[in-house]
Amino acid sequence: MTTATAPAPAGKPAEAPARAPRRGRRSPLASAGLHLTLIVASVIAVFPVLWVLLTSLKPAKFATTTDFVKEPTLRNYTNLLSDTPFLTWFGNSLLVAALTTVLGVFVASTTGYAVSRFRFAGKRGLMWTLLITQMFPVAVLIVPIYNIMSSMGLLNTSTGLVITYLTIAVPFCAWMMKGFFDTIPKEIDESGYVDGLTPFGTFWRLILPLAKPGIAVTAFYSFITAWGEVAYASAFMVGDENMTLAGGLQKFVNQYGAQWGPMTAASVLIAVPAALVFLFAQRHLVTGMSAGAVKG
Repeated sequence: MTTATAPAPAGKPAEAPARAPRRGRRSPLASAGLHLTLIVASVIAVFPVLWVLLTSLKPAKFATTTDFVKEPTLRNYTNLLSDTPFLTWFGNSLLVAALTTVLGVFVASTTGYAVSRFRFAGKRGLMWTLLITQMFPVAVLIVPIYNIMSSMGLLNTSTGLVITYLTIAVPFCAWMMKGFFDTIPKEIDESGYVDGLTPFGTFWRLILPLAKPGIAVTAFYSFITAWGEVAYASAFMVGDENMTLAGGLQKFVNQYGAQWGPMTAASVLIAVPAALVFLFAQRHLVTGMSAGAVKG
């Protein structure tokens, strides 16, 4: 049996219901501890990058000192660009990374879409193959891949290096893209078939625009795989005209010492493209996956 609440007298405002006390509110001490922890973690994360940047601005005689800024100069950058094949290495790495990114996105997207939408013989075997190939460490695969590339005449070529990087990037990205395609309703595919689109046309015109977050992550992972990889690039590429940044930076280190100035300057310049690609991927990650899903 419910009891009705008596209405407020005329001309007298009704009293607002009392607010329930907020639960889970942190104490000032806990809030201060949390902020202090975040500040310390941020300093630890930023300090190595800041130290490399500051070292690149020091003369060679002060490169290993603990002074943050000591006679700052840009000579390390000018010497790197004028006295070393850095621009050639940079161009080679950019070409390899760009081709790996484009091909990696295309192959991973089509593979992920096929595994997500179609039934075909060997589907389960393909999925297990994509999963198992990620379990092998790089050191185990260098020799067999080297022999394969040597037999095909692809050693010391950008093509061979791109194919090698695709074997690393595509399995992981294909699994990831399958997860994105699984979240897109199959009714969209059916509407494309009704309108006369082929399976590839449906994939290209209707499904792919809805998977922009997955494409952005795939592109970023493929680019970073090719841009920052060292083992394969050092083993497969020789000669300044063919070498990438990974192999070129090793020339600044030998058994007698290291040229910290040029090496840190090169590290700063190498980080710029990776940062730009990350910003591009981040901008697309925040877009809604359902944009354009409703057909007009």
